[in-house]
Amino acid sequence: MSAEQSPAERKLAELIVESLNLEDLAPEEIEPETPLFGGEYGLDSIDALELALAISREYGVQLKADDEKNRQVFANLRALSAHVESLRA
Repeated sequence: MSAEQSPAERKLAELIVESLNLEDLAPEEIEPETPLFGGEYGLDSIDALELALAISREYGVQLKADDEKNRQVFANLRALSAHVESLRA
């Protein structure tokens, strides 16, 4: 059973697909709790940098490359969305 995307997660999923040119993946196919990196989506550290830049432009929040929490922050769509929302609050 797949988890439902929240509206914030859906918007972020659209940004992920657009900014990383993931033609084979629809935003609604990104499972909120499936690992974004090293898993079925095939994203790598270069994608993480691209995504951080896109998030910075779209949401006006800074994701620092040297943050030790990045592994947790970028773990999955749900974690990333929650982190972005917490920075915007």
